[in-house]
Amino acid sequence: MPTVAPLDIEGHVVSTHFLGDIPVFAAASGAIHRLDGGEKVTEANAGLLTCVKDPANQTLITGGEDGRVLRIAHDGTITELANVPRKWITVVAPGPQGAVAYAYAKSTFVRLSDGTTKEFAEERTVEAVDFAPKGLRIAVARYNGVTLHWVGTAGAAVDLDWKGAHTGVTFSPDGRFVVTMMQESALHGWKLDGKASETRHMRMTGYPAKVKSLSWSPKGKWLASSGAPAAIVWPFSGKDGPMGKAPLELGTRSNILVTQVAFHPAEEVLAIGFIDGMILAVRIADGKEALLRRPGKGAITSLAWSSTGKLLAFASEAGDCGVVDITG
Repeated sequence: MPTVAPLDIEGHVVSTHFLGDIPVFAAASGAIHRLDGGEKVTEANAGLLTCVKDPANQTLITGGEDGRVLRIAHDGTITELANVPRKWITVVAPGPQGAVAYAYAKSTFVRLSDGTTKEFAEERTVEAVDFAPKGLRIAVARYNGVTLHWVGTAGAAVDLDWKGAHTGVTFSPDGRFVVTMMQESALHGWKLDGKASETRHMRMTGYPAKVKSLSWSPKGKWLASSGAPAAIVWPFSGKDGPMGKAPLELGTRSNILVTQVAFHPAEEVLAIGFIDGMILAVRIADGKEALLRRPGKGAITSLAWSSTGKLLAFASEAGDCGVVDITG
């Protein structure tokens, strides 16, 4: 079985990431723990609500109850990107060319690398934001759908409507699809290419619980999701994505929910974290499973692969975290 280096952190851990070869763990308290020749701690937000990685420059982007948006480097250096007193920043997203998006209430703000900021207003509260893989375009999830905005040009916004609350959003790696997580235990997608007359909606339903984690395979052929007693993996290789196709179900465990999914950076291997703290790795080609971690104290809240794919960091709601060496 692979070797596990454990790390105990007090309280709920929001997310884990690798900055270069350094695993980092972001706790809800606002402490960022780095395993860099020993454990080092940076105090970031007073009450951390969200933490994502900016892969372009190997930094973290955080938002908190203190209204601050921060960029945190691999050595713990903090740069404040925005400060909005008395607002909770629950939504942040990294973009190309050093751009960063953050949102509160009914507005999304995109801060460009030169420090200028653009505001995009919605009619409903912003729930999530994602940047398109090419070009400065954002998808904003809100009640009853998604709005697409061009950041650098004056192009008109595009509304992708579907009734219900959309709580998360992601562009496919090739930019051809937008997929949202919904409050009602479903995914919904839109096909962005093709003729306007073509059917653009993709309904992905049947989940027993809310989907809280999505992960694209390295080349974008598959989209893995949590929210069931197996990882539900939708095929996106055809021109119409998953329309009319059944998903794969990987790592099935009778009634134990999957809480996190993370595709390996180079291979079609999926790490699956469960509500009881167990972690499996499953190969898409043949469904072969490898146990990476036995059940722990709390549900898995985040999974992150190192760039080489030899290490997998995990975080949990009870603070029992660690790094799995899959070569061990």
